[in-house]
Amino acid sequence: MPSRRALVVIDMQHAMVALAHRGAETVAAIAGLSERARAAGVPVVTVLHHGADLVPGTGPWRIVPELAPREGEPVVDKTTPDGFLDTGLDETLRALGVTEVIVTGFATEVCVDTTARQALSRGYDLVLVADGHTTSRRGAADDPDLVPADRSIAQCNAVYRGMGWPGRRVRVRAAVDVELTPA
Repeated sequence: MPSRRALVVIDMQHAMVALAHRGAETVAAIAGLSERARAAGVPVVTVLHHGADLVPGTGPWRIVPELAPREGEPVVDKTTPDGFLDTGLDETLRALGVTEVIVTGFATEVCVDTTARQALSRGYDLVLVADGHTTSRRGAADDPDLVPADRSIAQCNAVYRGMGWPGRRVRVRAAVDVELTPA
């Protein structure tokens, strides 16, 4: 069966990008990939975090302008790290005929990883964009139990490079190397 791809952009909101490791570089990688996806006819789906105490689309919870969805593009709100749990993400992707998700966003070891694994569990092939996900900045004064941000991102990429998932194709690619043919 031919692959129909969709680019999924997770939690790239002002509040998250403000504390992101290499935030500007990650935003630029995703923005370039988004433009290439749109030019190739590949859907771009934006997933935004909204907790009970947050007002969607306001102040720090707005998506950064470089990644703002275009008119008519799907936007999915979530309240947990899992972009699929109690959201319309699966329905949106299925309605678009998607069989492969290209995952980007914040935070590597939380929302990106959880959503990527759930995509695999729900039957989607997966491309993790190696330079298109990030985590929080971590300095010497931060929790000593936290892995440094660069190592956390590298570890996530390594795990997915070596991951086998029965019946699924799992790949890790730099943004410039992601295939974007729509089918």
